[in-house]
Amino acid sequence: MLDVCLLGTGGMMPLPKRYLTSLAVRYNGMTILTDCGEGTQMALRSKGWTPNPIGIMCFTHYHADHISGLPGMLLNMANAEKNDPLLMIGPKGLERVVNALRVIAPELPFPVSFHELRESEEVIPLEGGRITAFKVNHNVPCYGYSFEIDRLGRFDAEAAKAKGIPLKLWNRLQHGESVKDGDKEYTPDMVMGPARRGLKVTYCTDTRPTESIVRNAAGADIFICEGMYGEADKLPKAKENRHMMFTEAAQLALEAQPKELWLTHYSPSLIRAEQFMDEVRNIFPNSHPGRDGKSVELRFEED
Repeated sequence: MLDVCLLGTGGMMPLPKRYLTSLAVRYNGMTILTDCGEGTQMALRSKGWTPNPIGIMCFTHYHADHISGLPGMLLNMANAEKNDPLLMIGPKGLERVVNALRVIAPELPFPVSFHELRESEEVIPLEGGRITAFKVNHNVPCYGYSFEIDRLGRFDAEAAKAKGIPLKLWNRLQHGESVKDGDKEYTPDMVMGPARRGLKVTYCTDTRPTESIVRNAAGADIFICEGMYGEADKLPKAKENRHMMFTEAAQLALEAQPKELWLTHYSPSLIRAEQFMDEVRNIFPNSHPGRDGKSVELRFEED
């Protein structure tokens, strides 16, 4: 199961009724936070989620609207009595940027480690799944992220019986563990069917359309994509500043074929995203304007 919450949907600056873009994904008792602009603390509080379980922070890039809320968030996590490790993931320069911001949050009760992205695509293992970081096309180094949870195949009890595997070993085999019993060794492939469809959420902001987005968002349950401008006459500005139009995000979704598209990272000048959605849905019907606090609980499909 994945709990997904779009904490904020604003780009460039926070507005009275729109926090800066940030995403929280909860899995297996841990929260993964992507981007942490000014106001992310308040967005998390508005959702009713505590900062204590944040175990991983991913940063798309180091423009202020995506990272300026970090010192306060770290202090908030400390005040919530967090003491287990925090992993930070982001483009080259991550440790330098974070340590500069930590001048006002120098002492924390939990260790912080860094994974600096240097390749165009990198996979970071996650218990039961993975985080895939992929480079996009902004005016500074910038990455999108996919969060994937695997699902094992179905356990074949009849095969286990036929092979004489003791009942006491079944649970360990079901969880992907090879086990020995005396001089015999049993492996999961002896009793497990093919892997079943897992869960996947893909998130990207601050970019022009790229092939890497299509490839990494392919088949996602939710594809969360920048839609900075809805107005057609803003296309030259989008191209100049390496941002994306609503319709361009929809075209990426059409090619990637996720189950649904959520738009985010709106320009401060864009007030009512819904008024531009007819054209978006003409391209990719299951499209939705993101809003602060928009959430979904993703569960594995019924067999």
